[in-house]
Amino acid sequence: MANVRVPTPLRSLCGGAGELQIAGETVSEVLEGLNAQYPGFRERLYGDDGKLRRFVNIYVGDEDVRFTDGVDTKVGDDELLSIVPAVAGGAQAREKVLPIHRGAAGVSPGRCIFTCG
Repeated sequence: MANVRVPTPLRSLCGGAGELQIAGETVSEVLEGLNAQYPGFRERLYGDDGKLRRFVNIYVGDEDVRFTDGVDTKVGDDELLSIVPAVAGGAQAREKVLPIHRGAAGVSPGRCIFTCG
């Protein structure tokens, strides 16, 4: 059985558990077993096309399955399978207004707008 680490946003599907033991020899089998025991995972992990959603990252041990055999990646007994939702974003660019000082060579008084990022 694989040890499946469930991210916080999905824990409501499995009674709040952060880690579960699910049988399966591949990532696909483990995820199907997870959905069979705790319905609702499939809709959140897979798109309408049957493929893992772009923002869902699956790791077996320390390996991202996108760079191994995908959902066909083998999962050993007691191996850790982590479901990691992608995190996006960061600081938004914002405009900052700074005064231009009088007397600067070739620069007339006014305002300078630049983007911080």
